[in-house]
Amino acid sequence: NAAAMTAAVGRLLRASVARHVSALPWGISATAALRPAVCGRTSKFFSTSSSYHAPAVTQHAPYFKDTALVNGEFKDPSLDDFKGKYLVLFFYPLDFTFVCPTEIIAFSDKVNKFHDVNCEVVAISVDSHFSHLVWINTPRKNGGLGHMNITLLSDLTKQISRDCSVLLEGPGLALRGLFITDPNGIIKHLSVNDLPAFQYVETHGEVCPANWTPDSPTIKPSPAASKEYFQKVNQ
Repeated sequence: NAAAMTAAVGRLLRASVARHVSALPWGISATAALRPAVCGRTSKFFSTSSSYHAPAVTQHAPYFKDTALVNGEFKDPSLDDFKGKYLVLFFYPLDFTFVCPTEIIAFSDKVNKFHDVNCEVVAISVDSHFSHLVWINTPRKNGGLGHMNITLLSDLTKQISRDCSVLLEGPGLALRGLFITDPNGIIKHLSVNDLPAFQYVETHGEVCPANWTPDSPTIKPSPAASKEYFQKVNQ
């Protein structure tokens, strides 16, 4: 449930901010406390150590820099760009799938709530930035994203997904993964989910959109049949 996830993320961020500020030693400013720390073998804000370690809570997030779609333009953000802010980084399997657009739109529509707690949101898949562009230019009633208020990052090489331990090497796509990092680039929370939506899919053969409840519409997982859902909810 994306609404519940947003609320939970908000609570976690507010609690983390409160703990972060209250833990500052007397005489040290918040600005100084957020100053980048040296980690790994470089002075980058996030670790770029060549020795691989699976990401873990309390550890530095894996470094990345790649092409993204930001406010309709191609840019090359890196994790260094988010120092001094909280970051919600979430992986989804592929563009032009059935459940993914409902989840991404839910995050995008709630972006101001994240900004209120000094947090940015970045979505990542193994698709190219050109695929992202086509997807946001596809109307929502046809399964597209429409205008996005969050960053869509391309992981075409699959290196970011691999570094974050969410890559399914066989099919070459990412599991649904959610990472929250604090202003110093430390992972405060992470969760990784399997691809299907568990019990409902196994029983009914249809997939559940974000914010789904037992009495709300589901999605038939085929290109043609899925349009019934998207047209119904995006009139």
